[in-house]
Amino acid sequence: MLIDGEVTLRVRYKETDQMGVVHHSNYPVYYEYARTELLRAQGFSYKLMEERGIMLPVREIGMKFLTPARYDDLLTIRVMLPEIKGARLRFEHEIHNQDGQLVNTGFVELVIMNATTRRPCHAPEWFKELFVSQ
Repeated sequence: MLIDGEVTLRVRYKETDQMGVVHHSNYPVYYEYARTELLRAQGFSYKLMEERGIMLPVREIGMKFLTPARYDDLLTIRVMLPEIKGARLRFEHEIHNQDGQLVNTGFVELVIMNATTRRPCHAPEWFKELFVSQ
């Protein structure tokens, strides 16, 4: 396992529908928030990565909704990256509420792309080192 970490997030009112339930479109945003914060905890950011010539566009997203998250819930978002395969990163996500209930599971597959050529590329060594759990 290259990465296995958690971040927390409180559900804001604007992320819910009329029933007070988190709208499904927010889950990919939660996934991105967690990935970004874990990268920041490693001492790096998407901005610095892009300045070094690497971009990470989304290739595929999949989700399962198990129980509703609601306004003001404190969510724990777990992010796992088992491996880097060629030019692809597939992050696994689990979201639990403050009661420990599993709310959502999902994955996001990103492509490692050269920022200049806009073509997929293999991960440089400095990039791979970002995803080694400390």
